[in-house]
Amino acid sequence: MSDLDGKTALVTGASSGIGLSTARLLEERGATVYTAQRREGEQSWIAADFLDLSTPEHVINTLKQKETHLDILVNNAGMMREGTVEETDLNDWQDQITVNLTIPYLLIKHALPLMRKNGGSIVNVGSIEGLGSNPRHPAYCASKGGLHALTRAVAVDHGPEGIRCNAVAPGWIDTPLNVDFINSLPDPDQFREKIGGIHPLRRTGTPEEVAELIVWLASDQASFMSGQILTLDGGRMAKLSLP
Repeated sequence: MSDLDGKTALVTGASSGIGLSTARLLEERGATVYTAQRREGEQSWIAADFLDLSTPEHVINTLKQKETHLDILVNNAGMMREGTVEETDLNDWQDQITVNLTIPYLLIKHALPLMRKNGGSIVNVGSIEGLGSNPRHPAYCASKGGLHALTRAVAVDHGPEGIRCNAVAPGWIDTPLNVDFINSLPDPDQFREKIGGIHPLRRTGTPEEVAELIVWLASDQASFMSGQILTLDGGRMAKLSLP
């Protein structure tokens, strides 16, 4: 018998990458899993356009028609567009803040009544770019830093109701999007060697490794863990650059 038997979970952005791996693992461990994203997924699917601010309420209302409680919410859907502050127009800024920060806030807001019934776990997928910055990512960094702060605030306000909230901050993960990007380069093998070299573990991570941490945070094994931002980056943020 799994510790997730009888649990209901909602995962956003689960058509591929970290979201899909998380949904699969939650299901494997016994949870009933719903996903929300544009494209149909492997699990029970709720169509969702997360650039539309009315979508979170629609998603939770749809879930209410099927379930009486929600035990696990994984805010994974995200967006990144490159450009310095000068290069980023207001629409690009707003879209990234909307998808990466405002949508998680709204999903949590509308999910709380369902989560209070049994207590529950919220896991937000942040980023090491909420802790540091790669070049030309101001909106993405701002949104992920905000998501980390939201994580702590929710943990503080709703801990007394038995609701935990944590975030995972992944580094470079071999999602289909990242793999396609590498394969589009003139010398993919050289880039893989370079990107692996900035990590003490000398490799990049996999969606399945991130999913393991998310599912652990969602489970009762992490019952005293709340308000934390857990970095999963192969040691990258711990490594100082050479003088």
